[in-house]
Amino acid sequence: MNVLWLQSSGCGGCTMSLLCAEGPTLFDRLEGAGIEMLWHPSLSLETGAEARRLLERVEAGAIALDVLCVEGAIARGPRGTGKFQILAGTGRSMLDWVCSLAGLARHVVAVGTCAAYGGITSAGENPSDACGLQYEGSHEGGVLPASFRAKGGLPVINVVGCPTHPDWVTETLMMLAENRLGADDLDGLGRPLFYTSHLVHHGCPKNEFYEYKASAVALSDIGCMMENLGCIGTQAVGDCNIRPWNGTGSCTRGNYPCINCTAPEFEEPRHSFTETPKIAGIPVGLPTDMPKAWFMALASLSKAATPDRLARNAVADRVDVPPTLRVRGRK
Repeated sequence: MNVLWLQSSGCGGCTMSLLCAEGPTLFDRLEGAGIEMLWHPSLSLETGAEARRLLERVEAGAIALDVLCVEGAIARGPRGTGKFQILAGTGRSMLDWVCSLAGLARHVVAVGTCAAYGGITSAGENPSDACGLQYEGSHEGGVLPASFRAKGGLPVINVVGCPTHPDWVTETLMMLAENRLGADDLDGLGRPLFYTSHLVHHGCPKNEFYEYKASAVALSDIGCMMENLGCIGTQAVGDCNIRPWNGTGSCTRGNYPCINCTAPEFEEPRHSFTETPKIAGIPVGLPTDMPKAWFMALASLSKAATPDRLARNAVADRVDVPPTLRVRGRK
């Protein structure tokens, strides 16, 4: 299976994240699965005229295109021409190339939230009129219409995240190589279920603090960040804390709140990422699958039962009070 990768309007962070794949490395993993990186603008040897000829051969059908991966949002401006972003040396816009190649590919994969929904690139006034491949924010229909289906029968596969996890990309490609990714394996926003069937909350190292509603008040504190610091890991999909980056890292493990970067329009929360909007002191964003009254009743009981250890540690920048030492035969 060959993969053609285009980088559009974005920071290149998803490629940087992809290079963090380990055990085995990115290149060993792809080779072992029979996946050839036909061309990647940052990782391939071909540049200039060589790369241009390769793209032209793919477009002409001389080279079969199994998977088209697009990283970054697509700039449609000015006035729908796409000329704000020309693919160097070709004289054609990235918009034009993506629309042409998507119709030839067996599968189309949007790598990262920018490519899927517009993401950070489309934030604010969006002067370049950037959007995702098959979505504009949470609305169906982007560069490609909502009705688009690649030759393999699937819509655009949205491997979201800002940046996306390297394993999410490689596992998606390996599933496509084995014909094991179908329409039933995607959620309602085109995201693979193998990682979006989890919440970021699952496996979070702050879960004990969350259970007792022992909350942090500053980013350096180790308590739960939901109540005061904007964390919405209980609503965000992703297995970030089950398989962290490089075996150890995630946003919440680094004491930064989850900002739901796997969702459309996360870039426009209408408040600071580190602020929890409240009404009458009650957080607006509660767990999606729990009635508000139940949550408030549980939170009140939890706060009343919070162990002193958790209450003190929650507002400290390290473990101040260790767990009680239990010795058999002693009280």
